[in-house]
Amino acid sequence: MSTTPLAPDDVQLLRDAGLRATGVRLAVLRALGAHQHSTADDVVRAVRSDLGGASVQAVYDTLHTLTGAGLLRRMEPAGHPARFERRVGDNHHHVVCRECGAVTDIDCTVGHAPCLVPGDTHGFSVDLAEVTFWGLCPRCTPAR
Repeated sequence: MSTTPLAPDDVQLLRDAGLRATGVRLAVLRALGAHQHSTADDVVRAVRSDLGGASVQAVYDTLHTLTGAGLLRRMEPAGHPARFERRVGDNHHHVVCRECGAVTDIDCTVGHAPCLVPGDTHGFSVDLAEVTFWGLCPRCTPAR
C-alpha cells in the first residue's frame, strides 16, 4: 500500500485528461513530483517502493500514456537515457552536466513558446523549441 498520501489534485488531473486514476498512474505522478527528470528505471523503483510492487511494463505503459496525454514531458539528452518530468505547458529548456548527467530546468530566455523562431519552417506549424545546454554542475566543477 502507498506510504505517500493521496493527492486529490492528481486524481482530478487524471480525470480532466480523460484517464482513470489508477494506483500506478498516481504513483508515477508522485514519483515524478518528488524527483523531476527521473529515468524510467528510477520511476519503476519509486513506484515499486510506493506501492509494494508493480510490473516494469505497467510503469512504462503509464509513462507513455501520461506523456501522450500531456501530463508528463519526456526529454532525451544525447548519450543519456530518456527522462520524465511533470513540468509541462511551458517552453522551458534543460542544462545537463557532462560529468554526472544531472539535469536542471532553465526558463525560456526569450519569451513565449516557441521561444526560438526558425528562419524557415518549411510549412510546419512550430509550437515548441527544445534546447539543451551542456556544462558542469556545481558539484562536478571542483573535480575538474
